[in-house]
Amino acid sequence: MSERAAPFYCPYCGDEDLRPHETGHGAWECASCNRAFQLKFLGLLSRGLQHNDVERGGI
Repeated sequence: MSERAAPFYCPYCGDEDLRPHETGHGAWECASCNRAFQLKFLGLLSRGLQHNDVERGGI
């Protein structure tokens, strides 16, 4: 099993000063805007990436 992936920036303010949050797996806190958020991997899409998705600006 691999290490957990860390976000590169806060989804709210864009700052990079993130730390793991005490809530648990996937939870992060931003020292800049004082927000906590959680990331969760939902799974792979069954249809996969289609050539038309890229042209329409999808994903």
